[in-house]
Amino acid sequence: MLSGFNPETIHDLAGARQAITALLNLVETLHQENQELRAEVQRLRDELNRLKGAQGKPEIKRDTPKDHSSEQERRTPQDWHKGNKRDRIVINREQKLFVDKSALPEDAQFKGYEETVVQDIRLTTDNVCFVKEKYYSPSQQRTYIAPLPAGYEGAFGPGVRALVVTLYYASGMTEPKSKACLEHIGVSIAAGQVSNLLIKNQAAWHDEKEAVWRAGLASSAWQHIDDTSTRVNGENQHCHVVCNPLYSAYFTRPGKDRLTLIQLLQGGATVELLLNEQPPAWLDLFRTPLWAQRLIATWPQNQVLTRTELAALLAQDMPSLNEQQQARILEAAALTA
Repeated sequence: MLSGFNPETIHDLAGARQAITALLNLVETLHQENQELRAEVQRLRDELNRLKGAQGKPEIKRDTPKDHSSEQERRTPQDWHKGNKRDRIVINREQKLFVDKSALPEDAQFKGYEETVVQDIRLTTDNVCFVKEKYYSPSQQRTYIAPLPAGYEGAFGPGVRALVVTLYYASGMTEPKSKACLEHIGVSIAAGQVSNLLIKNQAAWHDEKEAVWRAGLASSAWQHIDDTSTRVNGENQHCHVVCNPLYSAYFTRPGKDRLTLIQLLQGGATVELLLNEQPPAWLDLFRTPLWAQRLIATWPQNQVLTRTELAALLAQDMPSLNEQQQARILEAAALTA
């Protein structure tokens, strides 16, 4: 029942309007209170999820409609100028062409030359038989053989190796089709060797990726990180990307917990952990018991620890803490590092 309002007093249209107005005002007030309560409940849920190590509900912004009020402006094509392709083409050789003099009239005059650039490609083998010097030392009982040039290893040179990687990763060509392409050019190669060129002895590529990753982390005061689900040998894992406008690096990890993300942002092979005067602030935020904080203060300070070392301390001194509480202590040490 509305306060100060009696439905029995409605006897005419004016009274009905007054009652409807009062009801609409009440509905509007209740709707506003409902929206505020919903927002407060969602905020509390997000805070609870954050304390549990999860993420809150993402804030999705509405799309801003584009203004097409000016029909003429919308239909006006943008200025476009065709670039000079000749400037981007590298000339590998030059060949002069001559007119058949017997087909020229007697008054024909020479007016110089006219250039026409034609792009073409030549796919051919470059098989090399290296004749290597060989020496033997009787005193040392050792044989000395001239080494192969840089980039040559095994039965295939750097050109074949680079082409196989390009066909598979850059062009999306399958291994059988890559093998067929090489055979059309004249390379004798087995299907297993094509696979080996893709997956074996790739340390140089991994080293280059590690160098790009660490240089990228040092290139900016901020990084963007995201992940997507991926399957690895039939198991669900996560592909993480760490990037900024200068680089992008991809990593496949079993999970996407906070320690995994910190390790990717630290730039090391494993996550580094550190205890000093900073962890108490993180531990307070993570609601770590005070008795545990006092015990942590007695552990090794100001020296980098591995995850195994800190986990051993937790198992030895704090076996009563649950898995989530132990994870928060590891995260506090990782954030400090």
